[in-house]
Formats: sequence, structure tokens, C-alpha cells
Amino acid sequence: MSGPVLSIRNLTVKVPIDGETRTLIDAVSLDLARGEILGLVGESGSGKSMICRALVKLLPSPAIAITGGSILLEGRELTAFDEDAMRAVRGVEIGMIFQNPTSHLDPVMRIGDQIAEGIRYHQGLGRDQARLAAVDILGQVGFPHPERQYDSYPHEFSGGMRQRAMIAVALSCNPKILIADEPTTALDVTIQAQILRLLMDLRDKRGLSIILITHDLGIVAQTCDSIAVLRNGQLLEHGPKRRVLADPQHAYTVSLLESHPSTPQEGGSRAIAKVAPQSLARPLLEVDDLVVRFPTPGLGLFSGKKKPVAAVNGVSLRIMPGETVGIVGESGSGKSTLARAILGLTPLTSGHVSFEGSELAQNRRHTLAKLRTEAAMVFQDPYNALNPRLTIGAMLAEVLTVQGNTPLARIPARIGELLDLVELDHAFLNRRPRSMSGGQCQRAGIARALAVNPKLIIADECVAALDVTIQAQIIDLFRDLKTRMNLTLLFISHDLAIVRNLCDRVVVMYRGEIVEEGRCGAVFDSPSHAYTAALISAIPDIDPDKPLPKGDLPPLSEPKAVPDLRGQPLISMHYQQREQRS
Repeated sequence: MSGPVLSIRNLTVKVPIDGETRTLIDAVSLDLARGEILGLVGESGSGKSMICRALVKLLPSPAIAITGGSILLEGRELTAFDEDAMRAVRGVEIGMIFQNPTSHLDPVMRIGDQIAEGIRYHQGLGRDQARLAAVDILGQVGFPHPERQYDSYPHEFSGGMRQRAMIAVALSCNPKILIADEPTTALDVTIQAQILRLLMDLRDKRGLSIILITHDLGIVAQTCDSIAVLRNGQLLEHGPKRRVLADPQHAYTVSLLESHPSTPQEGGSRAIAKVAPQSLARPLLEVDDLVVRFPTPGLGLFSGKKKPVAAVNGVSLRIMPGETVGIVGESGSGKSTLARAILGLTPLTSGHVSFEGSELAQNRRHTLAKLRTEAAMVFQDPYNALNPRLTIGAMLAEVLTVQGNTPLARIPARIGELLDLVELDHAFLNRRPRSMSGGQCQRAGIARALAVNPKLIIADECVAALDVTIQAQIIDLFRDLKTRMNLTLLFISHDLAIVRNLCDRVVVMYRGEIVEEGRCGAVFDSPSHAYTAALISAIPDIDPDKPLPKGDLPPLSEPKAVPDLRGQPLISMHYQQREQRS
């Protein structure tokens, strides 16, 4: 048996901070075999990305340095290479796919040219030959019209297609090792499945060795051959995936497995929160035939007038006090637009939004006043959602002062109560967002939402960017707050496993319309629409024996009105089933 293509021995990375030396990577040893997919898992700050950056000597700061250990690439010691020698390794032998393709693709350079650039530089091909090679790679990574799409720019593609373009750039020099750093974190579940299957297909066709950095153990279980668990720069556990998943040796690995939001088995029970009977209680929120359209800009003087795009198209929804309702669907399905329209942040084209009986379209000023004092929103990116110049204490004081419901003398005590509610230490009063982790910032964002004493909280993808253990903590926090404060929660997410574990009811949206609605157990166990079934089947499962889903969506027919369970018209979509090929 041939030796490993990559061998890491006692790799140590350190950085001097405030007069002392901090160890970022602590004597880590790993091997990567030819054709192997190695999954690096762990929380943010565990050292996953730092190890991979050390492999290609692209550490994020000149102060950070490799202080010990060995990195052998097919017997060559990379730690001894100078910058010129490393340039011949980067891209050519070790390629890298980054988490956010929008930040790493040149926005003013055609997709094809970005791929051809590496081919011309490293392989010495001419312009025409490099273009042909780039078109071939675009076809390999799943671009349907590579010849035409060669000349397109990154902004013309969806997130999934931009990620495919990033993979194409990494493959352009035919590397032996591909490092994929959280390549699917921000993608919908179906697109995620397509990207992971693409990586596995490329491994099989090209004989690639892949290092897959992720915090999702479902992805690791269905794609990787071996797993390495990291925490605080230390390697806690390493071995074949079946052994690590079935018999974890370290307590931290056990906690990761327990935090994974696996969907219950079909017919499995789940605790359902009690809500007020619909016959006795008035809905807290009613949405009736809501339409939100945005104008489409013309491309030039003679482009003609274009029809506006319907981001939300005929949505009707009723939410009772104390309910937790999940809204799921792919990017562009209208989830966030619906949330913004409910809060009065986006103008309504037609239809009605009623909050506690107050109609937004007919009595806008009064309804907005109620929404500002009785509804709040928790956003996806915890860092960008907080003012970087304010401490957490100053931010909460600002909200309480503007609301005017808390006497000035009692504001400090109220701030302490809010921190206690979200389980943040009072020491965070004087901390700014940049000095806090993502989970801590998200708790501060929830505290800000609670400062208005809301009856309704809308959480828009609030755990998408967080590690699996932090996700579990935030979900448990929401569950606890809902019980203690009788909150109504509208939870927007593309992670269906989390929605099933948290929510009472689920609403499935596609292209601005509701295609299915019902109790979580009923919808997840027996979806009535093919689109819902496709979303559910694309959820990565922590069982390594289950095959990775394809993530394909069924073709659509024209929308058609069908009655819901209450006999009222509900806009839905019928899906044509694929023809069976003999």
C-alpha cells in the first residue's frame, strides 16, 4: 500500500499576544491518503482553517508562525519551502475552496477568465487553449451551458453556481489535494447536497484527496472516509468515520453528536407545545392574500418595460398566540421578504397583514406603533446586526430609552435582567461585538429583541452561521424563553432538521408561494408535495449508511388554487413527477 499523499506531524502554530505566546495549533498529527476525504470538525476557533492555511503557508497574520512540526507533501517538507517554492505548490498541488464564494471571486472578471488565468499561469497554455480547458472544467462542475456561461460575471449566478465556479477555479490546475473550507454553510439544503455530491464525483473521477472543513456532522457522516475532531487547537479524536460516529472516545465528540439536530424517524414522537385552541383564541398575526412585488430594472434605453417580480405572491397565514411556526424554503423563496412585510419594513403591493386585530394597510401608523413595541426581529449575521461602536450595555440601554417603558432609574437593573434571560454574564455589559464569539453576539441580539417585551419574535436564519453546538444552545434558549415568556415565534430557516425539532407547525415556500403547511410531524413524515419531499430528502443524516441525497428538485407545473384544511383557498403548486424511463 502506498504512503499518504500528505503527512502532518506535531504541527504547532503560535502567535505573540500582549507579551505572551499563545498556541493556536498544538502538536497536531494527521495523514491524508490518496483519494481519501478527511473531515475536520469542531467549533469556530478550534483550529480547522488554521491548519489548512498552514499547509499552504497562507496564515492570516505575519505574527502567526509555524514554530514546530513537519508537513510532508509526497515526501517533500513544505515547512522548509520559501515563498517562490510555495507558489508552485498553491493551486497546482493543493487547491482551496473558500466558504464565501462572493468574497473570493473577482466581481469585475468573467467567470471563465478566472479559471483560465490559473491554467495559463501554471500550465503555460495560450489564450484559446486555456479557454477550451476552462470550458471543459465548467462542464465538469455542473454548469449547464459552459460555452455561454464562460463570459458571465459572478453576480449573474446563484450562490450554488458561484460555489461551483469556486470549485472550478480550484480544479483549474489539476491539484492533488483539495481543501474545502465550509463550502456549503450558507447554501440551501438541496444546493448543499448537489455541491457535496459534486465533490465526491470529482474525487472518484480525478483521484483527488479532499480535506473537508465543516461543523455539520451529517455532512461528515455521508461524505467523508475519516474524521478528525479538533478543539482549542488540539486533535482530540481521529479515525474512520464509522468508528468515530458509533463509538466516540472523547466527551467533546459525544457532545457534538448529541448537538446534531437529526430529524426523528418516521412516526417518531416529538413534544408539541400547547397553544390556545383556535376556536377560542384570536390569531396574533393574520396574513391574507399578501403580494409583494419589486420592479425589475431595465438593461438599457431599448430594453422595454419589464414586469415586476413577485417576491411574495398570494400568501395567507395565521399564527396563534404561543405558537412556534417555521418557514422553510430555498433562497429566493420569499421567506425574508414575507417577514419584512409583516413588520412593515417592506411595502405591500396588495393583501392584508393584521397584528392583534390592527390592520397594517388600513391603519398603518397605529399598526406600526404596535409592531415596534410588541414584535422584534433576530437577524442572521450576529456581527453585522449589532452596532460595532456600542458596548452591549449601551446598546440595550439605547433600546430601553427609546421605548420609554422603563424608568431611567431602573434601566441598569433591566439590562441585567435581559442578560440573565439570554444567559450572558454581566461582564459582557462593557464588551463590544468584535470581542465576542458568534454565539455570544447572537445572544446579545436576542436580548435586544427581548428589550421591547415582545409578543412576537421573528428569527431570520438566526443560527445559520453558528457551529452545531452553539446552534443547539440558541435553540434551547428560544425554547426556554418561549415557555417562560409565552412568546410567539416565527422561525425562518433552510435547516429543516432544526425546524422539526423546534417548531409546532411548518410552512413551506417556493417562489413566493406557500406550497405546503401543517403540523411538523405530519409534513415531515408524509409530505404531500414533491418539492417538500425533495427538501426533506436532501437533509444530511448522521447515519453513515444512508447515501448522500442528490438534491434534485422536481419540475414545476402552473400554480393552482387548492383548498386547505379549513376549506379556504390556499395558493399552492402541483409538481409533475418525473417520467419513469424504461
